[in-house]
Amino acid sequence: MTTQAEHRMPAATAIGSADAALLPSAEPVRFLDDDGGPAPGDAHGRYERPSTELLRRAYDAMVLGRRFDAQATALTKQGRLAVYPSSRGQEAGEIGAVLALRDTDWLFPTYRDTMALIGRGIDPVEALTLLRGSWHCGYDPMATRTAPQCTPLATHAPHAVGVAYAAKRRGEDTVALVLIGDGGTSEGDFHEALNFAAVFHAPVVFLVQNNGFAISVPLSRQTAAPSLAHKGVGYGIRGERVDGNDPLAVLAVLTDAVESARAGGGPVLVEAHTYRVEPHTNADDDARYRDHDEVEAWKRRDPIARLEAHLRSRGELTDDDVAAARSAAEEYATDVRTRLSEEATGDPAELFAHVYAEPTPQLREQAGWLAEELAR
Repeated sequence: MTTQAEHRMPAATAIGSADAALLPSAEPVRFLDDDGGPAPGDAHGRYERPSTELLRRAYDAMVLGRRFDAQATALTKQGRLAVYPSSRGQEAGEIGAVLALRDTDWLFPTYRDTMALIGRGIDPVEALTLLRGSWHCGYDPMATRTAPQCTPLATHAPHAVGVAYAAKRRGEDTVALVLIGDGGTSEGDFHEALNFAAVFHAPVVFLVQNNGFAISVPLSRQTAAPSLAHKGVGYGIRGERVDGNDPLAVLAVLTDAVESARAGGGPVLVEAHTYRVEPHTNADDDARYRDHDEVEAWKRRDPIARLEAHLRSRGELTDDDVAAARSAAEEYATDVRTRLSEEATGDPAELFAHVYAEPTPQLREQAGWLAEELAR
């Protein structure tokens, strides 16, 4: 007579074999050491070095992105922006994400991903409209294939899966890429998105930029999993880990993940190990929850410096190239500063627009109160 345990044994063995193919690398994929030299051993695994052309594009975009980030931070201190969550130190993930996509693909950013927006060619003033407090979203999501920046943690992840699944149903080769922070992986929306994506084999890539903190909460208080990339295994999603401050590794892993999803390989969960160099926002005092020495140690793993050192060592970047990139970035920042120095104009009544397809009685009543106030 066969026991229940004997019946279960083959299934358990089969599941174990499938799980092995979903597991991320034991160590984060990397091409470069902390100084931009070759990483020891076979740290890049099966991945190929991105083309020099792509790396040069990444370098220019990262230099521009950092200068933009510094300018936006300064504008916040001057009261020109209501808030600005800096992504300094995360340039490899921000730019790598957009360079891995085609123009026909979709990007789903968070509030910290303004650098990714400008990296995708969105006008910087339009990209900063939300953080300026002028409007819900300053750019056209349909025209740019970029969803509005998401402030509530992880709520955009199921939307991305829905867009990707709809494209699949229509026979399109569109991929959706979701940017999310480590704190967002503790939200139910994140897990619902993973399950939906896996069950319906949706062409979506989840890029978790693990920068060490969910505001002031360290990763150790977020999860006890071996890594955030391991969370995909429970849903049947392949995971991968990458050094998020190594631009070569980020580009290689994300390009592979996007093209795998596009080819019908299903969703991929990528965890980029990086660090948030600046405070959470301009309203945050990060000295309360982390040491100065820790921040300085991560600054020495700077993604732009590592890429620059790598390209120079191969004769693929000159002093003139570096100067040109910095000059273009400065000109860009000047334009942003000039345009954002102009006072924003808007109709306060627009506060009630696009909340519901058909305004509720309560909303109409509140709009009436505002109209009365403005008429006084």
